[in-house]
Amino acid sequence: MPLSTPRLTIDRRTALLAGAGLLGGGLALPARGQDGGAEAVYGPDDPQARRGGTLTVAIANEPPNLDPFHQAGDARTAITVLMYQGLMFEDASGVAKPLLAESMAVSDDGLTYTFTLRRGVRFHTGRTMTSADVKYSYDYVRNPANGSPGALDFGTIAEIGAPDDHTVVVRLSEPNASLPMTLTNRFGGVVPVDTFATPQARARLSQQSVGTGPFMLQEFRPQSHIRMARFPNYWRQGQPYLDGVLFSVQPNAASVLVALRSRRVDLALLARPQDAEQLQGQAGLNITSASSLRQCSLDLDGNHAQLKDPRVRQAIALAVDKDAVMQASISGKGKVLGTIPAAMQESWGAPISALPNQKPDMARAKALLAEAGLPDGFTMDLISIIGFEWMDPAGVTLAQQLAPLGIRLNIQRVELGVWLNAYRSRNMRFTFNDWGTQPDPHILYYRHFHSQPRGADFRNWNNAEGDRLLDAGMATADPARRKEIYVEFQKVVDASVPTVMLFSPDLVSVAQQRVRNYAQHPTGWWFGLAKAWIAA
Repeated sequence: MPLSTPRLTIDRRTALLAGAGLLGGGLALPARGQDGGAEAVYGPDDPQARRGGTLTVAIANEPPNLDPFHQAGDARTAITVLMYQGLMFEDASGVAKPLLAESMAVSDDGLTYTFTLRRGVRFHTGRTMTSADVKYSYDYVRNPANGSPGALDFGTIAEIGAPDDHTVVVRLSEPNASLPMTLTNRFGGVVPVDTFATPQARARLSQQSVGTGPFMLQEFRPQSHIRMARFPNYWRQGQPYLDGVLFSVQPNAASVLVALRSRRVDLALLARPQDAEQLQGQAGLNITSASSLRQCSLDLDGNHAQLKDPRVRQAIALAVDKDAVMQASISGKGKVLGTIPAAMQESWGAPISALPNQKPDMARAKALLAEAGLPDGFTMDLISIIGFEWMDPAGVTLAQQLAPLGIRLNIQRVELGVWLNAYRSRNMRFTFNDWGTQPDPHILYYRHFHSQPRGADFRNWNNAEGDRLLDAGMATADPARRKEIYVEFQKVVDASVPTVMLFSPDLVSVAQQRVRNYAQHPTGWWFGLAKAWIAA
């Protein structure tokens, strides 16, 4: 049973200049190959691939719904990327590559992006995609009245034009070096005009997909499964190879292992990477491990109780032994973080040595609490999410670590839907979080940490210096200067502690031997199923 560990590295200069169309004014990311560069997305092509079969995937965290515009959770995004596509694709290397766009050009001032659309693209509804659909989709997302969590990601768009059926012109109010990555798959999917024209439209998206992706929704039975079928009119001729995909909802991590051993499922991404040890010696299984863009973190709501005082937040950060939390949570099968996910540390991360609040210092923590007028500590609820199994041992460990400060934790476990409602309403309190990002620092930080109205500031941080740096990072094209800005931003995060990024768990996927050509994307999303196939 082989165990391979591919290394993900993100070349900042290539990612920024190519992804933002700044390789010199004019055409960037042109079409290549017979499918306009499509061979570069979703993973490698396989000339030996065969058509047929349904692949069963075990998932332990079920999405509340399958609405690609209004549901923010990674549990949704991981699955809907197979049904919905954006103009661009978030390549694992950090480069935004053409997907529904065939090519992209950018003006010399960086304010106008012109996209030439791929021809012959069909929606699952049977309609042919035109520029009017792209304009409708992105105008819908960027309108705050429509309630999409992605509205703020599109906030620099001033106008979208559709001069002909195959051209889309996006005009910005200010430079945004991350626009191409914004027009990818988390909230950048394209749907037909008037998709949301009726009050029932959002609910119907959990019954019928309307995207352009390689698979279309057949059935969503909550607490049981999500079934997809091959889209016969998919624009990439001959793909996907699979007739269908069945996402089988499992009650916990243990049941995922049982399903793999019994061959009831073909593929799983282990929520607990340490569980791979239990599969050692199991014939017929292939295990792959890689660095991820996911972070397991602790969020501190700046409007909540004692957390309003930055000295309290600093004290908590200084009491946390991240290595011990990671050991308890995932048996050390990951990487301790500073202020950025593991797969982005080399390209965008501030050196850990430059972040003084990232290592335990109990004496300083006690002094800060005393300075805040809380020498005897206090009692506080810690929120964890049911189904995210790392959070249970992490909560116990964190309670032990904060006890010497006199901070007493009451652990409250809530359903994902309840947690997401609190997240959207900016009532996060003191909570564990588990989220992934596209490989771009603007996408990672801006919406989460910039104050309103330009950002959502979910943690009620409201930090003026952080805002200034995030605005500068968005507007800056030079890769070296851009990194300097984001390093300075991470120092502000470290000093003020709106969040404590704990660790990135290793991304461990397990597949039966009959599964071929599956490439695991570092987001943890299921892109690779578009090119996977089943051997006889």
